[in-house]
Amino acid sequence: MNQINFSKGNGLVPVVIQDNTTLHVLMVGFMNEEALAKTLNEGKVTFFSRNKNRLWTKGETSGNYLNVVEIKPDCDNDSLLVKVNPEGPVCHTGTNSCFNETISKGFIYKLEQVINQRIEDNVPDSYTNKIFRQGINKAAQKVGEETVELIIEAKDDNIDLFKNEAADLLYHLLILLKAKGVSLTDIEECLLRRHLPLASANG
Repeated sequence: MNQINFSKGNGLVPVVIQDNTTLHVLMVGFMNEEALAKTLNEGKVTFFSRNKNRLWTKGETSGNYLNVVEIKPDCDNDSLLVKVNPEGPVCHTGTNSCFNETISKGFIYKLEQVINQRIEDNVPDSYTNKIFRQGINKAAQKVGEETVELIIEAKDDNIDLFKNEAADLLYHLLILLKAKGVSLTDIEECLLRRHLPLASANG
């Protein structure tokens, strides 16, 4: 990591906490050099609390720790972006974000995590797990069935049914991706590689 400039903020730098899965901004805090070192050493976010005038590890009381995935400084090396996997609600009010974000953007990654967990835990009464355990042919068949149903609804005028069939297709596609050992991020990277030449060509 580049040398962080703590001098601009009288020994503190602002820290933006972002969910590594949904990319939602969860909270903002401050770190001094000691807090950053503790965070890097333990893998859990530690702030410097201006109110308590001491180091404060998020979750030390509630158990809702912020597990560090990546720490990135900004272009001036005087603030930090910390991507985390949170353990439980982040805000003291009980919400997932201190900014009370309730938008659905990014939820598909949470759904991917749930699907993977139910499969990895081999949950016996899970529909997801049952489809997966029946093998690649079954998973592919379900994607095919949902695709046909989506096409049928696309020809009609009931937009709610169309959206529900689209959701069913995405859900079963995630199971198929798991069966093939492929992640949603892998697909995004494939799309990104296709996009970059187009973006360059368009100036």
